[in-house]
Amino acid sequence: MKLYYSKGACSLSPHITACEAGLPIELVEVDLQSKRTSAGEDFRLINPNGYVPVLMFDDGKKLTEGPAIVQYLADQAPDKKLVPPAGTFERYQLQQWLNFISTEIHKGFGALFNPAMPEEAKQVVTNLLASRLETAAAHLSNRAFLLGDDFTVADAYLFVTLRWGAYVNIDISRWPVLANYAAKISARPAVQKALKEEGLA
Repeated sequence: MKLYYSKGACSLSPHITACEAGLPIELVEVDLQSKRTSAGEDFRLINPNGYVPVLMFDDGKKLTEGPAIVQYLADQAPDKKLVPPAGTFERYQLQQWLNFISTEIHKGFGALFNPAMPEEAKQVVTNLLASRLETAAAHLSNRAFLLGDDFTVADAYLFVTLRWGAYVNIDISRWPVLANYAAKISARPAVQKALKEEGLA
């Protein structure tokens, strides 16, 4: 399997998942500005939307969209318990969190990275994003991870988005529970492996 990624982008979440699951994947870096891979391929031929991640299989099939990719990867290593079993209520809770992170947190941060966005609009987005981070902080105030005692792919995704605060002037330390949560996840050996492989640690 090949994982098309960009350093520190949302593709870090499936990268972490693969490391946690102990799955061998080939990493292919993508320059999101030029839309070229490290081998010079036109990335838009791989994903017409032009963004990462993409998981490419040996038979040419591919998956796009991080929440789908992380569930697929985690399901390949059920003993690691990175996702609850399919069909359980807990699996739908996981999907609830993946959707919340994707639409309410990831998209908010993404807008703030857009240099064309006017400052007034950025302030509106920042305020909304802060309220969504409050939701996550409140939820994590009495549990170790999003689904309770076990680390899941939803935690990998939330961790990746929390890292972006430093780049868009959102100080995650405003929410001590989120800062401690991010530090705890960062210390996981598989997370450190993924960070190092992307040159981020």
